[in-house]
Amino acid sequence: MSLKQKYSARELEGLARLAHYIWWKTPAEALRHPDRLVAQVMNIGFYEDVCRLIDLVGEKKLLDVLQHAEIGQFNERSWAYWHYRLTSIALEEIPPMPKRLYHETVPAQA
Repeated sequence: MSLKQKYSARELEGLARLAHYIWWKTPAEALRHPDRLVAQVMNIGFYEDVCRLIDLVGEKKLLDVLQHAEIGQFNERSWAYWHYRLTSIALEEIPPMPKRLYHETVPAQA
């Protein structure tokens, strides 16, 4: 799915106001990866900014970002909260966070 299909011009304009959550990039660079920006606001955003994000892109897009999260985009608390908030999953059934597989965990080939 292309960026233009996934996020409208209005949504991208609103996300630009939240680009400071990716403080190590310029706003233009942060907007090249809007899902990363959305995940960052979901993970560390102030309550008011999270409310703006929900109003801006809707819960369906937040759920899509959560379901396609990359390793390290969410801390455990945010991971649990957003699964609880956006799905009907019980807290004890929340899926594990994405994990990095190290070469040590892959069996050596003979």
